Amino acid sequence: MAQQKDARRGPAYRLAVAGRIVLAVLGGYGVAALLTALLSLTLPLVRSEAVASATLVSFAVMVAVVVYVFAARTLGRAALAVAGLAAVLGGGLWLAGGFSAAGAA
Repeated sequence: MAQQKDARRGPAYRLAVAGRIVLAVLGGYGVAALLTALLSLTLPLVRSEAVASATLVSFAVMVAVVVYVFAARTLGRAALAVAGLAAVLGGGLWLAGGFSAAGAA
């Protein structure tokens, strides 16, 4: 028990927790933003309703990403999962034509 307490006071443990916090905040926000954009384009609703629905769903997804980041066994595994999810959502957004309007202003 004493060894576990000492390990939690070390710089490696604190750095791992800080990494999880950064991944949870930035990764959760990134995944939520990609999901919102993808659902806004693909939901078969009026545009304003699609955006509102996508935004509501994205709050739950961001919470799920944060919970997963802190529940994952290692920081690397959590980062890989968040990056994979972001890549899938980014690919779906690209296929839906979400990036074509960004450059045409």
